[in-house]
Amino acid sequence: MVANNPPDSSLSHAQLWKYAQDLARLYRSERKKKQQLHATRQQLVKYADELNQTILELRETHDELHRAFLDTIHRLVLAAEYKDEDTGDHILRMSRYSALIAQKLNLSETDVQLILYASPMHDLGKIGIPDNILLKPGKLTDEEFGIMKTHTIIGANILAYSRVELIKIAEHIALSHHEKWNGKGYPQGLAGEGIHIAARIVGLADVFDALTSKRPYKKPYPIEKAVDIIKKERGSHFDPDITDVFLNHIDEIVDIKSEVASAKDL
Repeated sequence: MVANNPPDSSLSHAQLWKYAQDLARLYRSERKKKQQLHATRQQLVKYADELNQTILELRETHDELHRAFLDTIHRLVLAAEYKDEDTGDHILRMSRYSALIAQKLNLSETDVQLILYASPMHDLGKIGIPDNILLKPGKLTDEEFGIMKTHTIIGANILAYSRVELIKIAEHIALSHHEKWNGKGYPQGLAGEGIHIAARIVGLADVFDALTSKRPYKKPYPIEKAVDIIKKERGSHFDPDITDVFLNHIDEIVDIKSEVASAKDL
């Protein structure tokens, strides 16, 4: 007959004690990890807050630099054309006309903004034109007109070789805003899409504002007469598509003209 031996109770207690100790160590380890994870999370939240604040400050600094850059350009343009008391109004009107046309042509928002801010530099080269020609109350002689036409090249030379996209667009505008769709403009005799689109837009906006504004040599034309002139020049002086957009939104153009009462409206 085989005897029944009782279980080794001392061994069972030892195993239970070991299991208890292992569980306690595991608990302490997990609690420590949880505490470390919480601390890490708090540190990450702090870093994120600091990063957001830094980004906000950088954005504010960038915006301030951008405003300063544009303000400097505007004031330099005014300085270049200070002799003409109507320049401030003209710059505001034609730049807004140009931006509106660019927008209605479905150009990108970036391109619209570039044209808005670059277009005021279209006549920067007039700083090199003598006053007796620039402000002459009568019709220019052929020789005087030849000198006047050089303002396009002077302006482009002033703006040349910049790495800033805004200035690059302004260079195209300054050089080519007197070119014509049919190739009979100046200074290079460019034609059609060989003329930078920004220059084609500004060229039309500039002519409309010149027609409807007082100049030393003429009184302002009524809106209706200016519109008729632009219609007749569609496809010869002006890009047909740009002309159509301009004519289709003439009410908005006229609204802009009415809004811009003086340079301080900027």
